[in-house]
Amino acid sequence: MISRRKTRLVQVGNVGVGGDAPISVQSMVNTLTTDINQTVSQIHRLEEAGCSIVRVTVPDKASAKALPAILKRISIPLVADIHFDYHLALMAVDAGVQKIRINPGNIGTGERIREVLRACESAKIPIRIGVNSGSLEREIMEKYGEPTVQGMVESGEKHLKICYDYGFEDVIVALKSSNVSMMIEANRLFAEKYDVPLHLGVTEAGPKGSGSIKSAVGIGTLLAEGIGDTLRVSLSSDPLEEVKAGYQILKALGFQRQGVNLISCPTCGRMSFDLVRIASEIEARTSHIKEAINVAIMGCVVNGPGEAREADIGIAGLGKGKARLYIHGIARDIITEKDIIPRVLDEIDQLINDEIR
Repeated sequence: MISRRKTRLVQVGNVGVGGDAPISVQSMVNTLTTDINQTVSQIHRLEEAGCSIVRVTVPDKASAKALPAILKRISIPLVADIHFDYHLALMAVDAGVQKIRINPGNIGTGERIREVLRACESAKIPIRIGVNSGSLEREIMEKYGEPTVQGMVESGEKHLKICYDYGFEDVIVALKSSNVSMMIEANRLFAEKYDVPLHLGVTEAGPKGSGSIKSAVGIGTLLAEGIGDTLRVSLSSDPLEEVKAGYQILKALGFQRQGVNLISCPTCGRMSFDLVRIASEIEARTSHIKEAINVAIMGCVVNGPGEAREADIGIAGLGKGKARLYIHGIARDIITEKDIIPRVLDEIDQLINDEIR
């Protein structure tokens, strides 16, 4: 079991970040915030997939004015993503959002910062400081000449100090980079110094395939070291894929047991049925399930029986298009290839129904 770094608990609506709270998965909609129906529809899809906290961009007053209507129609915490304009932050707070993503040092004079922090404190909502290696402050870039781990941490410290100087400590910090190694090292260094909850992510990770791998390496490395309290997998894809990838990372490390955990072999010449097709279809047809169920689809008799016995529901190939079904470690029927998918799905339904009863 991985021992997590102890951080302060910050409350984002009804979701705790840090402390002993579970690691949450976040995403950001890619709709125009002013398109209320499309934004709400996408948020509902994300929530159904398990998204715990969702972010929308607030680049202008029209977007800020749309927030109350969006909030009335959703049930997960909403984060307003704001840059530079403190008026938009105040409008978002008044609208009732559950968190502001803003860098205090980028919104102008001390009085403007004080006004935003007072508003957040009064509304009991936190701020997320977002450091991105691609947009470090000019003075930091002049000091180091290029984005560096030290520069990222200094940027986070600068904004954090502003909040602390005004007595505001309800803060979450994100140190993100498209450079996976830089992202890992920056979070490690920051975690050595502060007990502030950390939002993990490899920013601009890329399309679904390569982006998921980069994110799994960066986020997974830190989580395995006990660092990180919430995460977003940033993909050039449907935001739904971000949530799916986030949960796969948590499942791989044992932080999340929700949903079907599919175990399947990498295939070889001993494979006795079309495992790739069968495993892919079972994964797709069980993606909506919230109950924690381990399913093993194994192609032959070498590793197959062992893995199948360890799962709640297991399939181990026997050769010639046949396989043995295992339920909770007990060998059951021998079934043909065409019956594997419907039988596994039926057994999953039966397990769920047994748990409900």
